[in-house]
Amino acid sequence: MTETTVVHLLRHGEVYNPAGVLYGRLPGYHLSDNGRAMADMVAKSIAGRDIVAIWSSPMERAQETAAPCAEALGGLEVILDDRLLEATNVFEGKNLVNAMFRDPRNYWHLRDPRRPTWGEAYLDVVARMKSVIDSALKAVPGHEILLVSHQLPIWIIRLAAENRRLWHDPRRRQCSVASLTSFTFEDERLVAVGYTEPAAILQKGNPLAGA
Repeated sequence: MTETTVVHLLRHGEVYNPAGVLYGRLPGYHLSDNGRAMADMVAKSIAGRDIVAIWSSPMERAQETAAPCAEALGGLEVILDDRLLEATNVFEGKNLVNAMFRDPRNYWHLRDPRRPTWGEAYLDVVARMKSVIDSALKAVPGHEILLVSHQLPIWIIRLAAENRRLWHDPRRRQCSVASLTSFTFEDERLVAVGYTEPAAILQKGNPLAGA
């Protein structure tokens, strides 16, 4: 008998970031009021599904997104996993526009967008995201699992799963805040990739808000 397992990758909700910095892995960045409302809306959308486990990036914004989902699913424990962390980036803590385009000293970091040279290599992101998905498949065979992560890791593993090139225009990522990218497996074979936006009504139209 074939076992169908679904791995849902949930991007965290909107973050309070009035300075517009690239916060990456910096601590202290939490969901905005709107982001908390997004998390609640996602939780309502998945209540009743056969989700039997929740794993989350250790970042505050990811844990805060996971919390209402865990409650909606009967009080599941949220397991923290470093493999779901945001990608590293040399521009962390800086205003992205100013750092990338208004300071010539930073141009060296932009020399090869295919790797990319400003942060964690795409192939490394694929490796750790594939590792956590493989672990999820072994943990909940025949059920569903929710993994809460960040935009770039989710988008990169989707590109890899769909055999598309990894280097891309960040403005074209289909991975809005509080969105779900769902991988359906038959046994360990990927058979479908789905994408939904349960909190679309609360989005402000900026796909890069709160990476």
